[in-house]
Amino acid sequence: MRWELDWLANKARLTPDAVAIIDAEQKKHWTFAELNQLCENTANWLYKQGVKKGDRVALFSPNDISYFQLLCACLKLGAIFVPINWRLSFHEIAYILQDCSPKLVGYHKSFQENMENEIFKLYRSFQVNQNVEKESQYPAEPIHERDPLAIIYTGGTTGNPKGVVLSHRSIMWNGINTIISWNLTNDDTTLTYMPLFHTGGLNALSIPLLMAGGRVVIGREFIPAKAIQYINDYQCTIVLLVPTMYQMMIETNEFQTSTFESMKTFLSGGAPCPLEIYEAFKRKGILFKEGYGLTEAGPNNFFIDPHVAMEKLGSVGKPMMFNTIKLVKENGKEAGVNEVGEVLIKGKHSFEYYWNNKQATKETIEDGWLKTGDLARMDEEAYFYIVGRKKDMIITGGENVYPLEVEHWLASHPQVDEVAVVGLPDKKWGEMVAAFVVLKSGEETESEDLKTFCSYKLGKYKIPKVFYFVSELPKTHVGKIDKKQLKKMGSNINEKA
Repeated sequence: MRWELDWLANKARLTPDAVAIIDAEQKKHWTFAELNQLCENTANWLYKQGVKKGDRVALFSPNDISYFQLLCACLKLGAIFVPINWRLSFHEIAYILQDCSPKLVGYHKSFQENMENEIFKLYRSFQVNQNVEKESQYPAEPIHERDPLAIIYTGGTTGNPKGVVLSHRSIMWNGINTIISWNLTNDDTTLTYMPLFHTGGLNALSIPLLMAGGRVVIGREFIPAKAIQYINDYQCTIVLLVPTMYQMMIETNEFQTSTFESMKTFLSGGAPCPLEIYEAFKRKGILFKEGYGLTEAGPNNFFIDPHVAMEKLGSVGKPMMFNTIKLVKENGKEAGVNEVGEVLIKGKHSFEYYWNNKQATKETIEDGWLKTGDLARMDEEAYFYIVGRKKDMIITGGENVYPLEVEHWLASHPQVDEVAVVGLPDKKWGEMVAAFVVLKSGEETESEDLKTFCSYKLGKYKIPKVFYFVSELPKTHVGKIDKKQLKKMGSNINEKA
């Protein structure tokens, strides 16, 4: 089983001289043979430091080859890779380290000062070195497909982070599923600015593309003009970014003048994508689509042809080749066409369990089905549309309101830059729909104008009763809008009113 799980060694055997990874900042590249040798040497070095099968190896680093270096070294050794979000507070990092108890903590040289903090002194740390010398060979212990390969901690807005355990099988089948369903080949190249400590950076495109024999270009600090230059210079074909990055890109002169000749598809994820971004790409004749994913499953679960995506705006597509998805209503029955239900997922790409959290695992996995907490509907042609989080659904006067629908419409208003919709307590209706709005620079509008705009598309009960104009929306450390904080803000304003 060990040999068939080591996809990197197999790829290096098949295409040793093909370029695997390019560091755009350092202008450096590694072939599959060089990357595999680096990971072999690192696995040997880790073994010499006492790392055995099942031990955790953590990493603090900006986007860098060290993510692939340590992940694949752990793959070979049977150890468990734990990439940690360095944007977290020291309190949150301390919790994660205590929870996963790493044998070693690797860090990039730019994080040397951070390592002086007391929380790191409890653990053995080392500076990740790309020039690891070959050590004595690590033992070839049996590795099984359900053995843990990585723990990725999710960034929630409530409670402590949960460690999502991804097995060799989880990561491999996400790769296989993505390659086949998205038609990835060794001719494809991606540029990743998504953080590699998250599944969006590591597993959405990077690992699947390497498995397919394609290339991963690593970007570090997102500068829109520079990103466009890299896309063109390295002839990228598929790129995943968040809406904020796209918004920054389309405002540059470089975007207006570039034809993006090599690009097949731009993907958006992480947050609802404003319609104006779709329109900006459509005007240039460039294909653009939204995706849906979660750390616990893949993250990839759907495929939509980019041409169809431009017609079915907001759809994430149909379930991929090797996973099953169903929508379940509150009464436990499957949702019918255009009925809303919770997204349940089953497949070999799904996670195994939450690290040290049996209760959360029990609540999330039921009879092999992963309960996502996301709500969606399916149209007559079996295309899925995500309508929001189950916990974010607003019940006002007995009617269900899905914030995402309201947000999508308001985001298309010419004066609106960003918007978030939440439910606030209301004596008469139980909850009222409230919108927090960030206007574009130099723009002005009033609540009544936005209410009138909403009436063109939305039912009366869906129109926000109140609009709060703010300079910015609070975000979590992964860049998602912090709706828990917005509810607090709204409640405090109402109490003072």
